[in-house]
Amino acid sequence: MLLLDISNGWKTAIMMVALILVFYFFLIRPQSQEAKKEAAYRESLKPGDRIMTAGGLHATIVSTDATQAVLEIAPNTRIKVALSSVKPIPERKRK
Repeated sequence: MLLLDISNGWKTAIMMVALILVFYFFLIRPQSQEAKKEAAYRESLKPGDRIMTAGGLHATIVSTDATQAVLEIAPNTRIKVALSSVKPIPERKRK
């Protein structure tokens, strides 16, 4: 009955705040947490780690710098990629 005593302007304001909170907790916050995890993963990469590129190439890291990594995709076959395209190899789910 409390909402019945409030003017329409306040009802609208309360609903807008509630909508913003829902968007924050269900969309924005999880996305920023995932971005932090990916940044921490990229910072922890070291030579010898097995990774996968965004294009699906599985490789071993040979060296890294601030923005790039040199990957070995086959014996004596090396490529240079941006660190932003490096992802962890997904684990296989066993049935």
